[in-house]
This record gives sequence, C-alpha cells and structure tokens, in this order.
Amino acid sequence: MENRAGTVALPEDLVDVEALVRAYYDLKPDVSIADQKVVFGTSGHRGSSLNTAFNEDHIAATTQAIVEYRASQGITGPLFIGIDTHALSRPAQTTALEVLVGNEVRVLVDEFDSFTPTPAVSHAIIKYNVALRQAQGTTENNEGQADGIVVTPSHNPPADGGFKYNPPHGGPADSDATGWIANRANELLADGLRGVKRAEPSAVETYDFMNNYVDDLGTIIDMEAIKKSGIRIGADPLGGASVNYWQAIRERYGIDLTVVNPEVDPQWGFMTLDWDGKIRMDPSSPSAMASVLAHQHDYDILTGNDADADRHGIVTPDGGLMNPNHYLAVAIQYLYANRADWKPDAAIGKTLVSSSMIDRVATELGRTLLEVPVGFKWFVPGLVDGTVAFGGEESAGASFLRFDGTVWTTDKDGIILCLLAAEILAVTGKTPSVLYAELTEKFGSPAYERVDAAATKAQKARLGKLDGDAITATEVAGEQIVAKLSHAPGNGAAIGGVKVVTENAWFAARPSGTEDVYKIYAESFLGEDHLRKVQKEAKAIVDEALAE
Repeated sequence: MENRAGTVALPEDLVDVEALVRAYYDLKPDVSIADQKVVFGTSGHRGSSLNTAFNEDHIAATTQAIVEYRASQGITGPLFIGIDTHALSRPAQTTALEVLVGNEVRVLVDEFDSFTPTPAVSHAIIKYNVALRQAQGTTENNEGQADGIVVTPSHNPPADGGFKYNPPHGGPADSDATGWIANRANELLADGLRGVKRAEPSAVETYDFMNNYVDDLGTIIDMEAIKKSGIRIGADPLGGASVNYWQAIRERYGIDLTVVNPEVDPQWGFMTLDWDGKIRMDPSSPSAMASVLAHQHDYDILTGNDADADRHGIVTPDGGLMNPNHYLAVAIQYLYANRADWKPDAAIGKTLVSSSMIDRVATELGRTLLEVPVGFKWFVPGLVDGTVAFGGEESAGASFLRFDGTVWTTDKDGIILCLLAAEILAVTGKTPSVLYAELTEKFGSPAYERVDAAATKAQKARLGKLDGDAITATEVAGEQIVAKLSHAPGNGAAIGGVKVVTENAWFAARPSGTEDVYKIYAESFLGEDHLRKVQKEAKAIVDEALAE
C-alpha cells in the first residue's frame, strides 16, 4: 500500500493532457516491439499514447480490422460508437469515424456529442436488433444487425486509452473475434496502413443514447418504489461518462438523487489515489473512493461508477463501501426473490474467482450456479436467451434481466447495480450491508482477498496452460482438496490458470495480462488466519507446479 493512498492527487500526479494528445498523433508504433502491438484483453485494446501503445495508427488499423471483420460476418447494419471521459477517447473516436466513413459504414454517434457509458451502447445495440427481428422475423444471420465500439479503458489511469468492440449480441466480443481483429490490425500496421480507408467524418448519424437508456429503466428497476420511499441517494460518477445520466434519471423519475460530484476533468485532479499511488477510477477500491466515503452519512445510499460506468461501488451509512462480492450475493438473493417473471430455471452466473457466498445463496434459492472463467463475455448467451438471469464478476461488474425476463444489456452495467441498491433499501427497508450481515449469520463470514506474486513471462505462460492435475498437493491449510480445476465447471471453458477447492476454502491463480506477476485469489469461511495460511500455501503449491 502506497503511503499516500486515499489522499487527494497532487499536481505532480497529474498527466499532461496536451502531451498525451500530441503523442497520440506524433508517435508511430513499431509492431516488431511486443508492447507496441494491438493486443485485445478481456476488455479491448488498452494502453497509453506516451508509451506508443495507444496511438492514431493503432486505432486506424483496429477500426479497419473491425470493418473487415464485420463484413466477414455479414454484419450490415449500423455501428453505434460511444466514448468515455479519458483524454484519449475523443481523438480515438475521431480516428475511428474517419475509417468507418471511409469504408461507408453507417455509424451513429451521440446526439449531444457527449459521453456514453458502456451499458448505454450495449442497450442501443440490443434495442436496435430486437426491433429488427420483430420487424423481419427471426433470422440466423447478421444481415442488417447493428454492432458497436466503445472507446474506453474503463477504470484505468488518465494517461490510458481503450478501444473495445461489441458484436450484434451487444456484449464483449469473444476471443475468436478479438484475436482476428488484433491480428489483422497488426498486419495493417506492419504494412504502413496501406489497407486503411479514411474520409472526413461528416456523413454520420446521431442517436440519443441517454434518453433511450434512461426512459427504459422502469423495465428493470422499480423506480416507483424508490420514489415513494423518499430515500436520499448520492451518485458520484467519479468524473466519468455517467455524469449526465444521473441528472437525467433524477429528472425523469422524480427521485431524491444528488450528483455528488458533477466535475469532468481528463486529469482527474479531484480523485484520491488508489492503493498503489495511481489515479484510478475504481469504485470498488476504498482508496480511490475515499472522497466519496467522506459523504457516507449524508445519504441513505451512496454510489460510485468508473469512467465508462460498467462498474459499481455501493456505500451505506452503516457499512461503508461494500466489498463487491458481498453486494453481488445480496443482489442475487434479492433479485431472484423479487422477479416473479424470470424463468424458474434461470441460472445465477458468477466468475470462478467470485465469493463462494454466492454458491450458498444459489443453493438456498434452489437455482443452478453457472461458474465461468474471468470475463463478462461468458454470460452473454445466457443473458440473451434468459437462461441466465444475473451475471456478475468479483471486480464489481454485473448485469441482469428486465422484469419480464428479457435481455437488458449484455455488457456490465454499473448504473442499474447502483439503482438496485436503492430499490433493495426501498422495498426491504434494509441496506444491502445489513442484508449481507444476515447472510453471514446464516452461512458464515468468509474472508476474501486477492494478492500478487512475482512471475516471469515464461512462468506466466506456463500458468495460463497449467492443468489441474499438475497440482500434486492433497490438502491446503489443513483441509483435503476436493477439486483441482483448470476448466470452469459451468461451461467447461479453460480458466487460464488453476482453482483449488477445499470444504471451507479455495484459491485460484491466474497470470496478469499486463505485469510480471500472477494473481492469487483466495477465500476462507474459517477466518482471516486461515485465509493467510491458504494464501501462503497457494503460492508454494503454484510455484512448485511452475518449477516443473
């Protein structure tokens, strides 16, 4: 923990926005250098222009690759594009528009030339394609369907840019698509962009992302219950794309909601520093949320979102900032008990590094648990057809179905998770943190933490392909191992690491995509001391497997 974590950023912590934008245009990537290639992680291509990792050439090549990919898939409808508040987002959008227009793609931008949260883009894609299917009947191909691009590095520091593609299902593209797009983009970069078509971005249409999204919220959140309860809500956009959305929600539904900090600043000079001393708009981090927590007792429910509003942070007067795992468990318990029109066999989706408290809640509810690898893309098919009513990640990202059991978004939606906290309080009279305390009385109180361990690139590569059978240990922290997993039990997909389970604890190890470390996630229902033993032995077990 950096000793200034949780304190307001100083002038020397702030990025030089002019230098950042200048580097976007001036620096040219060399694809023979790995760090300068286009690389799609679980949430698109990310990097800083200052490191020649996110520059004009990257975006031109990636957009051209997306154009070619959508053509290969028969996607002929419009492309919705949105941006967050990072300094590199608008220049990147301009580049993307030049390429899209140059390729004669019908593209729709925000009607007010404003910022667009990730869930609003997903909502727009789904709404368009649902209407298309209703008008034309069900089709098995992508003809006429819409897709989208969101220009965002999510909660990453101000110097970063991000670029992600959402196909017609509205959610994050799978690895087949992103791998194809990244490979083609790097080919175009290596060829000096000779295959990239560009034109002045004048022939673009507009779309009212905000009002289409806000006006539809009554189909997924009990806004009337929130209004009638009179509860006081504070919403902090953390300088992100949700800022105008929260104002519109207050006006549209007449609820007692205050936008705690409406300031938008590409340097994020008002932020408190995260655990490592960096500016990071992570609403699940107590350090990054320190300024929000100062208002803990001013509201009945206080919330935060990251820069593209796909993550949520929930603050209550009695509990402070909730651990994302705790809130997911409460949200699941409440939703499955209060959404009568959801399919009775609709599953609960969780990533395999999310808390086992969710497993216990699922068992009590009599619902199937769909445990998948890290990445929201795994929930998309189930959210589309209603077989998964809720999908959530331990990193404070989730979405769920409308009241009638139909799809809302297939990307993470931090706005509805924040509004759900208000609905829960309005309907039950209890804060989500009080409801979580009730869960612990019933199921026990788990201790959960993620830590990092050093690893070389070669070790990370081995860990990513490690088979569960390579783990020779038979027990962890005094308990017999009951499962050694290298594939997720919910869908059989490779987890890119291993998960080891005992009766009362588990750990999972996965390589970091950006740093020379691997991540150890661990949880114990036997207390903090037992968790420490699990963590210590997990590192020894993994290191032994990697040494072989």
